Amino acid sequence: MSKYASFTVPGLTEESGHHVADVLQLRLHALNDLHLVLKHAHWNVVGPNFIAVHEMLDPQVDQVRGFVDAIAERMATMGVAPNGLSGDLVEKRTWAEYEVDRADALTHIRALNEVYNVVVEDHRAAIAKVGDIDPITEDLLIGQTAELELFQWFLRSHLEDGQGNLK
Repeated sequence: MSKYASFTVPGLTEESGHHVADVLQLRLHALNDLHLVLKHAHWNVVGPNFIAVHEMLDPQVDQVRGFVDAIAERMATMGVAPNGLSGDLVEKRTWAEYEVDRADALTHIRALNEVYNVVVEDHRAAIAKVGDIDPITEDLLIGQTAELELFQWFLRSHLEDGQGNLK
């Protein structure tokens, strides 16, 4: 069976539509991984700021799960079967594995800030790759990137000193 259908969305060539969906596949993997990392941190954060971080992460998890679904459905709309399987994610992952286990809030927040750096940078790169081809997908990624940047700001607010420096 082929992951590619013999169609894509009206207004794009089959080749262009499938190319855009291929770009989205890595975003799908990155967001699935982010969902798991956020949940892992949610379960393993300890210390004085436990409840604040624990409760801050769940809305992020929920939103990221929605992003995953939107990307997978966009891929399917474009005639490409999305792959949400863990083996494919691990095989194609281009980012470092999250290595923090049970740890205090600041340790998790610092590590999550680094995760968001990579996810946001890669989302922005995907926007550049698809922008001239498909404004619908570009818009989807722009909206997601704005929310990801907002989530990162929530994390960074815990790391920022009064002078605007991350500590």
